[in-house]
Amino acid sequence: MVVVIRPTMNRVASRCSNHGKVEEGYICLTLAGVMLSGFMTDFIGIHSIFGAFVFGLMIPKNGEFSGRLIRRIEDFVCGLLLPLYFASSGLKTDVNKIEGVKAWGLLAVVITTACTGKILGTFLMGMACMIPMRESFALGLLMNTKGLVELIVLNIGKEKKVLNDEMFAILVMMALVTTFMTTPLVMAAYKPARNITATVHHRSLSESSSHHSQTLQFDLRVIACVHGPQISPSMTNLINLIQSPNTYSTLKLYILHLIELTEMSSSIAMVHRVRKNGVPCFTGNKGSEVGSKSNKVKVRKSTAISALATMHEDICHVAERKKATIVILPIHRPCQEGETGHCWEVVNRSVLMHAPCTVALMVDRGGFGVDCDRKRICVVFVGGPDDREAVELGGRLAAQPDTKVSIIRFLMKGKDNRHPDDVDIEKELDERLLEEFRRRWDGEAKYVEKSTHNMMEELLAIGKNEEFGLVIVGRGRFPATMVAGILEQEAERSLELGVIGNLLAFSGGQEIASSVLVVQKHDQAKEDQERTMFDQHLV
Repeated sequence: MVVVIRPTMNRVASRCSNHGKVEEGYICLTLAGVMLSGFMTDFIGIHSIFGAFVFGLMIPKNGEFSGRLIRRIEDFVCGLLLPLYFASSGLKTDVNKIEGVKAWGLLAVVITTACTGKILGTFLMGMACMIPMRESFALGLLMNTKGLVELIVLNIGKEKKVLNDEMFAILVMMALVTTFMTTPLVMAAYKPARNITATVHHRSLSESSSHHSQTLQFDLRVIACVHGPQISPSMTNLINLIQSPNTYSTLKLYILHLIELTEMSSSIAMVHRVRKNGVPCFTGNKGSEVGSKSNKVKVRKSTAISALATMHEDICHVAERKKATIVILPIHRPCQEGETGHCWEVVNRSVLMHAPCTVALMVDRGGFGVDCDRKRICVVFVGGPDDREAVELGGRLAAQPDTKVSIIRFLMKGKDNRHPDDVDIEKELDERLLEEFRRRWDGEAKYVEKSTHNMMEELLAIGKNEEFGLVIVGRGRFPATMVAGILEQEAERSLELGVIGNLLAFSGGQEIASSVLVVQKHDQAKEDQERTMFDQHLV
């Protein structure tokens, strides 16, 4: 295996990685090698499962070959072979053999001994390695789980007449009991499923500004989520500019490195690779000093490793625990057909539904990088809470001396620009915010009102205008009549970025050069509605 098979599989994996595809011949060759290894170990008196296991160890885990091999065979193995093996083990188990007080007492002793050895032993070693008590206990409970390997060993023992029917039944019952008890005990001890939908205090940029007007001591707390080893240039520049230089408050930046946890065995080594490679780096803006007296920045770095289905829980938990004001998420390509549950779009949507603060989605096209001289920012205003939050963010950016902010408000010709619900209140809030913005930033920021019959063309013209390095828009909650033409084309993709955000992010091909920032102010009343829309989309 070591001398012949491992070099051979290394060459196979290298060829597949270089060509970018796995040929059918290599898949067949690998499966034939598994069966041949099992036959050889059975021939020399060792169970066939060990030959296949050792052959699997010889397959390199780096590169594309192992991942594609697993994806090709896991449905067949997990959907057919594994259930058949469990069913076969169940048919061999005769629970009626456990009879009498002595047999049931022996079952209790076996279960107690197994739980005590695994849980207590792991707990003590965890405490010796300076792991907190709760985490050590959770590790002990997880180690107590019995799985496929235990059943294989028990079946081998029964075949070799090492275990009689009574002891085989007792050990199988022990494996079942210890496995079934793991989930409820871990949930009770560690509570990984955090109640992120509970009633909490929701924070926003507008609330922080009003709080700062009353007290000069306020910490603006930002969570920047990244997928790769570094923060994108546009996100770095946005973070540097989001804090006004003429305040005494401190910007607390929490960089959260998001890593997807899969069911592959190589995922176990993720933590070790993260410790070895470190966490994403954050560099200050070109020509400015991070942590200066006028603009103090404190950076904290951490890593979240979880499945995509539950990753939003970690993000929202950190946002609530750190009392964050805004969470910034990167946006990549949209999900393709049949890919709904396996891409980062699902994470972003869940964060939008559950986050206890303002959420900003960044589509980076490089036009707002730290090395870029274009620091002109356009804020598109149609109306509603999200657009008002976008204007609030634009006001913070306008405080920077080398940044020019333009507010473009769209009004539809010949149509009612009011909100259908709470008309007077929403309109009054919009007018009050815009009046305050014009009064505060008169001469430093530009305010323009545009009346148009076709907002879609106007928005695409803004995105294609190389004058703006960043375009800030609200995610939604504006009059439907204002975006009726856009809504017809972008309805299928508007759940994550909203109607206008999708238009600027994924329409117009390569002609749109500006980076796009989509802002959503959290609204508790809208959370149930968003969750219902998201669930219907998944169905």
